Amino acid sequence: MLECLTKINWKKVGLFASGTLFGTAGIKVLASDDAKKVYTNCTAAVLRAKETVMNTVTTVQENAEDIYEGAKQINEERAEAKVAAEFAEEAEAAEEETTEEVEAEAEAAE
Repeated sequence: MLECLTKINWKKVGLFASGTLFGTAGIKVLASDDAKKVYTNCTAAVLRAKETVMNTVTTVQENAEDIYEGAKQINEERAEAKVAAEFAEEAEAAEEETTEEVEAEAEAAE
């Protein structure tokens, strides 16, 4: 008989026994009014945290949209300024060519 007891894995038996004990006790604890209060308070805390996080996310998204629109506007203004500067350079170059042509014609006429 002792040989039979040595072949038993006592760790598994202990886990089974403790699981059964705690499972039975756990069911009684979960059914109690105190457990319901704890779960209710925990659920309420989670819902409050969720609401706070969602408010923060909404605020960040709104600010990100404002920042994005501002950045787009800055880039558009820079692009317009670049086009205006290129146009001014072309106009100045054309004016210089016209002035040189007029001076060359004036010298040729003399």
